Amino acid sequence: MQQQMARLPRGTPLLLHVCCAPCASAVIERLQDHFELVLYYYNPNIRPQAEHDRRYETLCALLRQMPAGTLGVRLLDARYDPAPFDAAAQGLEAEPEGGARCTGCFDIRLRQSARKAAELGIGWFTTTLTVSPHKNAALLNSLGGEVAKQQGVQFLPCDFKKQDGYKRSIALSAQYGLYRQDYCGCAYSRREP
Repeated sequence: MQQQMARLPRGTPLLLHVCCAPCASAVIERLQDHFELVLYYYNPNIRPQAEHDRRYETLCALLRQMPAGTLGVRLLDARYDPAPFDAAAQGLEAEPEGGARCTGCFDIRLRQSARKAAELGIGWFTTTLTVSPHKNAALLNSLGGEVAKQQGVQFLPCDFKKQDGYKRSIALSAQYGLYRQDYCGCAYSRREP
């Protein structure tokens, strides 16, 4: 990622797929000085809708508090529609966390993010998903590269958990008083009470 960033001029537009505010916090901090960020909150996997909306509102609160909020970071919210995730998860309900169901979920979100970047004329995109220690960055980078080619855009390969990215996201969550969810988002990842 650092090598790719060094080749790109400052102010290059980048669509950043955002899963939640805690993950976004450290990623925005890392990227905001180099890119013109457009955040894209697209998460059809999150259940219930109240949880989806709570995560979006937490992201809005983060942007109001972070210095990035005053630097022109734009936020796009996709309409809540769980149908694409439901279709991808059909038949994979019993898969373990991190298995084929998750791969399908990543593909949906990265594919739609690439489409949105192309639609907006933004040549680059990436995702906050790699900040989580529970997400396979190599898989996400591979999927991101594939869908980027199909949409005629570029994927910025990343592993935002490196250089203490995850640790920084925890610190920023505490600093800004962010809601930190205890499950990835889908009904299958939700912990039993």
